Amino acid sequence: MITQSPVTTFLDELASAAPTPGGGSAAAIMGAMGAALVSMVCNLTIGKKGYEDVEAQARALLAESEALRARLTEMVAEDIAAFDALMAAYKLPKASDAEKLARSAAIQRGLQGATQVPLDCAKVCAEVVRLAGRCAEIGNQNVISDAGVGVLAAWGALRSAALNVNINAPSIKDREFADAKLAELNALLAECGPLSEQVHTRVLGRLG
Repeated sequence: MITQSPVTTFLDELASAAPTPGGGSAAAIMGAMGAALVSMVCNLTIGKKGYEDVEAQARALLAESEALRARLTEMVAEDIAAFDALMAAYKLPKASDAEKLARSAAIQRGLQGATQVPLDCAKVCAEVVRLAGRCAEIGNQNVISDAGVGVLAAWGALRSAALNVNINAPSIKDREFADAKLAELNALLAECGPLSEQVHTRVLGRLG
Protein backbone atom coordinates (compact mmCIF):
# COMPACT_ATOMS: atom_id res chain seq x y z
CA MET A 1 0.00 0.00 0.00
CA ILE A 2 1.35 3.38 -1.01
CA THR A 3 0.11 4.96 2.23
CA GLN A 4 2.37 2.61 4.19
CA SER A 5 5.47 3.83 2.35
CA PRO A 6 7.78 6.56 3.64
CA VAL A 7 6.74 10.10 2.74
CA THR A 8 9.81 10.45 0.52
CA THR A 9 8.76 7.36 -1.46
CA PHE A 10 5.28 8.76 -2.00
CA LEU A 11 6.72 12.10 -3.13
CA ASP A 12 9.16 10.37 -5.48
CA GLU A 13 6.30 8.42 -7.05
CA LEU A 14 4.18 11.57 -7.24
CA ALA A 15 7.01 13.37 -9.07
CA SER A 16 7.70 10.50 -11.48
CA ALA A 17 6.46 10.08 -15.04
CA ALA A 18 3.97 7.44 -13.86
CA PRO A 19 0.36 8.71 -14.04
CA THR A 20 -0.43 7.41 -10.56
CA PRO A 21 -0.32 8.54 -7.86
CA GLY A 22 -1.48 11.90 -9.12
CA GLY A 23 -3.53 14.88 -8.07
CA GLY A 24 -6.42 12.82 -6.74
CA SER A 25 -4.17 10.86 -4.41
CA ALA A 26 -2.45 14.07 -3.35
CA ALA A 27 -5.85 15.59 -2.54
CA ALA A 28 -6.72 12.66 -0.30
CA ILE A 29 -3.38 12.94 1.50
CA MET A 30 -3.87 16.68 1.96
CA GLY A 31 -7.30 16.06 3.43
CA ALA A 32 -5.92 13.37 5.74
CA MET A 33 -3.25 15.82 6.91
CA GLY A 34 -5.97 18.33 7.71
CA ALA A 35 -7.83 15.74 9.77
CA ALA A 36 -4.60 14.72 11.50
CA LEU A 37 -3.96 18.31 12.56
CA VAL A 38 -7.43 18.55 14.03
CA SER A 39 -6.64 15.37 15.96
CA MET A 40 -3.39 16.89 17.16
CA VAL A 41 -5.14 19.96 18.57
CA CYS A 42 -7.73 17.74 20.26
CA ASN A 43 -5.03 15.51 21.77
CA LEU A 44 -3.28 18.60 23.14
CA THR A 45 -6.53 19.92 24.59
CA ILE A 46 -7.68 16.75 26.35
CA GLY A 47 -6.38 16.60 29.91
CA LYS A 48 -4.88 20.09 29.84
CA LYS A 49 -5.41 22.56 32.66
CA GLY A 50 -7.94 25.22 31.80
CA TYR A 51 -9.72 23.07 29.22
CA GLU A 52 -11.65 20.77 31.54
CA ASP A 53 -14.99 22.24 30.44
CA VAL A 54 -14.42 21.32 26.79
CA GLU A 55 -12.72 17.96 27.29
CA ALA A 56 -15.81 15.95 26.38
CA GLN A 57 -16.22 17.99 23.20
CA ALA A 58 -12.55 17.55 22.35
CA ARG A 59 -12.81 13.78 22.79
CA ALA A 60 -15.84 13.67 20.50
CA LEU A 61 -14.05 15.79 17.90
CA LEU A 62 -11.01 13.52 18.13
CA ALA A 63 -13.10 10.44 17.38
CA GLU A 64 -14.58 12.17 14.34
CA SER A 65 -11.27 13.50 13.02
CA GLU A 66 -9.60 10.11 13.34
CA ALA A 67 -12.44 8.46 11.43
CA LEU A 68 -12.10 11.07 8.68
CA ARG A 69 -8.32 10.65 8.58
CA ALA A 70 -8.72 6.89 8.12
CA ARG A 71 -11.30 7.36 5.38
CA LEU A 72 -9.17 9.84 3.45
CA THR A 73 -6.14 7.58 3.74
CA GLU A 74 -8.17 4.79 2.12
CA MET A 75 -9.11 7.15 -0.69
CA VAL A 76 -5.52 7.36 -1.91
CA ALA A 77 -5.76 3.80 -3.20
CA GLU A 78 -9.33 4.32 -4.40
CA ASP A 79 -8.25 7.21 -6.58
CA ILE A 80 -5.46 5.15 -8.12
CA ALA A 81 -7.87 2.27 -8.78
CA ALA A 82 -10.41 4.58 -10.45
CA PHE A 83 -7.76 6.10 -12.72
CA ASP A 84 -6.32 2.69 -13.61
CA ALA A 85 -9.79 1.39 -14.49
CA LEU A 86 -10.37 4.32 -16.83
CA MET A 87 -6.99 3.89 -18.50
CA ALA A 88 -7.66 0.17 -18.95
CA ALA A 89 -10.95 1.01 -20.68
CA TYR A 90 -9.20 3.30 -23.15
CA LYS A 91 -6.80 0.45 -24.02
CA LEU A 92 -9.58 -2.01 -24.92
CA PRO A 93 -9.63 -3.23 -28.55
CA LYS A 94 -11.77 -1.36 -31.08
CA ALA A 95 -11.34 -3.34 -34.28
CA SER A 96 -14.99 -4.34 -34.67
CA ASP A 97 -18.26 -2.54 -34.04
CA ALA A 98 -18.94 -4.82 -31.08
CA GLU A 99 -15.55 -4.03 -29.58
CA LYS A 100 -16.09 -0.33 -30.11
CA LEU A 101 -19.42 -0.49 -28.27
CA ALA A 102 -17.91 -2.46 -25.40
CA ARG A 103 -14.97 -0.09 -25.19
CA SER A 104 -17.22 2.98 -25.22
CA ALA A 105 -19.39 1.55 -22.43
CA ALA A 106 -16.31 0.69 -20.37
CA ILE A 107 -14.93 4.20 -20.83
CA GLN A 108 -18.19 5.72 -19.66
CA ARG A 109 -18.21 3.51 -16.57
CA GLY A 110 -14.61 4.49 -15.94
CA LEU A 111 -15.40 8.19 -16.30
CA GLN A 112 -18.25 7.88 -13.84
CA GLY A 113 -15.98 6.14 -11.36
CA ALA A 114 -13.24 8.73 -11.88
CA THR A 115 -15.84 11.42 -11.14
CA GLN A 116 -17.48 9.76 -8.13
CA VAL A 117 -14.24 8.95 -6.29
CA PRO A 118 -12.91 12.53 -6.13
CA LEU A 119 -16.40 13.79 -5.33
CA ASP A 120 -16.48 11.42 -2.37
CA CYS A 121 -13.08 12.76 -1.36
CA ALA A 122 -14.38 16.32 -1.59
CA LYS A 123 -17.31 15.40 0.65
CA VAL A 124 -15.02 14.02 3.34
CA CYS A 125 -12.73 17.04 3.05
CA ALA A 126 -15.77 19.24 3.62
CA GLU A 127 -16.40 17.34 6.84
CA VAL A 128 -12.82 18.09 7.90
CA VAL A 129 -13.34 21.81 7.18
CA ARG A 130 -16.45 21.79 9.37
CA LEU A 131 -14.67 19.87 12.10
CA ALA A 132 -11.72 22.24 12.07
CA GLY A 133 -14.17 25.06 12.64
CA ARG A 134 -15.45 23.44 15.81
CA CYS A 135 -11.90 22.66 16.88
CA ALA A 136 -10.82 26.27 16.38
CA GLU A 137 -13.43 27.36 18.91
CA ILE A 138 -12.43 25.09 21.79
CA GLY A 139 -8.88 23.90 21.05
CA ASN A 140 -5.84 24.61 23.19
CA GLN A 141 -4.75 28.15 22.35
CA ASN A 142 -1.09 27.13 22.45
CA VAL A 143 -1.57 25.00 19.32
CA ILE A 144 -4.55 26.73 17.74
CA SER A 145 -2.47 27.66 14.70
CA ASP A 146 -2.49 23.95 13.83
CA ALA A 147 -6.28 24.06 13.58
CA GLY A 148 -5.78 26.84 11.05
CA VAL A 149 -3.30 24.78 9.06
CA GLY A 150 -5.76 21.89 9.25
CA VAL A 151 -8.64 23.85 7.75
CA LEU A 152 -6.43 25.26 4.99
CA ALA A 153 -5.18 21.76 4.15
CA ALA A 154 -8.73 20.42 4.04
CA TRP A 155 -9.97 23.32 1.90
CA GLY A 156 -7.03 22.93 -0.47
CA ALA A 157 -7.74 19.21 -0.64
CA LEU A 158 -11.41 19.83 -1.41
CA ARG A 159 -10.56 22.21 -4.25
CA SER A 160 -7.97 19.76 -5.55
CA ALA A 161 -10.46 16.91 -5.56
CA ALA A 162 -12.91 19.23 -7.34
CA LEU A 163 -10.48 19.61 -10.24
CA ASN A 164 -10.57 15.84 -10.77
CA VAL A 165 -14.37 15.94 -10.89
CA ASN A 166 -14.27 18.84 -13.33
CA ILE A 167 -11.85 17.16 -15.72
CA ASN A 168 -13.92 13.98 -16.05
CA ALA A 169 -17.54 15.13 -15.82
CA PRO A 170 -17.66 16.88 -19.24
CA SER A 171 -16.88 13.60 -21.05
CA ILE A 172 -19.73 11.69 -19.42
CA LYS A 173 -22.61 11.11 -21.83
CA ASP A 174 -25.15 10.58 -19.06
CA ARG A 175 -25.67 14.28 -18.41
CA GLU A 176 -28.16 13.68 -15.62
CA PHE A 177 -25.43 11.82 -13.71
CA ALA A 178 -22.74 14.38 -14.52
CA ASP A 179 -24.86 17.42 -13.73
CA ALA A 180 -25.96 15.93 -10.41
CA LYS A 181 -22.34 15.33 -9.40
CA LEU A 182 -21.32 18.83 -10.42
CA ALA A 183 -24.22 20.29 -8.45
CA GLU A 184 -23.12 18.38 -5.35
CA LEU A 185 -19.58 19.59 -5.83
CA ASN A 186 -20.54 23.22 -6.34
CA ALA A 187 -22.63 23.16 -3.17
CA LEU A 188 -19.60 21.94 -1.20
CA LEU A 189 -17.38 24.64 -2.69
CA ALA A 190 -19.95 27.35 -2.01
CA GLU A 191 -20.22 26.29 1.63
CA CYS A 192 -16.63 25.51 2.49
CA GLY A 193 -14.90 28.45 0.82
CA PRO A 194 -16.44 31.05 3.13
CA LEU A 195 -16.33 28.64 6.07
CA SER A 196 -12.60 28.01 5.72
CA GLU A 197 -12.01 31.77 5.68
CA GLN A 198 -14.13 32.18 8.80
CA VAL A 199 -12.15 29.47 10.59
CA HIS A 200 -8.86 31.00 9.47
CA THR A 201 -9.99 34.39 10.78
CA ARG A 202 -11.08 32.82 14.05
CA VAL A 203 -7.70 31.17 14.46
CA LEU A 204 -5.91 34.45 13.78
CA GLY A 205 -8.09 36.06 16.42
CA ARG A 206 -7.01 33.52 19.01
CA LEU A 207 -3.29 33.80 18.30
CA GLY A 208 -2.87 36.97 20.28
